[in-house]
Amino acid sequence: MILLGVIANTIAIIIGALLGQVFTNINQSMKETIMKAMGIAIVVLGLGMAFESHSFIIVLFSLAIGAVIGEALKLEQRLEQLGKWIEVKAGKRLKGNIARAFVTTTLIYSIGAMSVVGALDSGLRQDHNVLYTKSMLDGFMAILFSSTLGIGVIFSAIPVFLYQGAIAFGATFINRVFPQALIDQVVIDITATGGILIIAIALNLLELTKIKVGNLLPALLVATVLSGVFYLY
Repeated sequence: MILLGVIANTIAIIIGALLGQVFTNINQSMKETIMKAMGIAIVVLGLGMAFESHSFIIVLFSLAIGAVIGEALKLEQRLEQLGKWIEVKAGKRLKGNIARAFVTTTLIYSIGAMSVVGALDSGLRQDHNVLYTKSMLDGFMAILFSSTLGIGVIFSAIPVFLYQGAIAFGATFINRVFPQALIDQVVIDITATGGILIIAIALNLLELTKIKVGNLLPALLVATVLSGVFYLY
């Protein structure tokens, strides 16, 4: 079953978010310390991803072009509006800033090597081990994020399912058209570009700056195109 790993990942986030609500009585000081610790860990994760690229020029161009596209489309604003809409529909009974929790965790869960590689493995080889591992990590992170940011974390399971599911289904057709070497190169460049975005998310969590990471999302698509062009020429 192609979507088995994707479904497992989605369920893990939902369960983690629900469990996190059990620990909402943690004092504010401890919550802040947990968030800072997670922010630092995410920086390290992003750095590891960013250094995978052998052609950093692709990453730079992808970020620059992606930023232009994202700003023109106002993707960050649209994501926040979606989060606010969910917040209104969910009602005031739910605690926490649902919009912030939704946007932050959606970006963290969706941008990354394991998300792309795991979905590709599920689609190309029906090997779900990467997504099973990601499920455990995401589930644990959902507990922490839900306890600190609120129940809005649970809604991030929806875009994660749609995003990874689309990649998994698309991957079933990729290997019929493109050589494996090209696929490997594209994954590396997407991973490196995603690593920069992960670092930006971490800096936001650490409250060191406010980067509109949502507006940088097109960089992942640009990286895919540029990587293919560089490979062919």
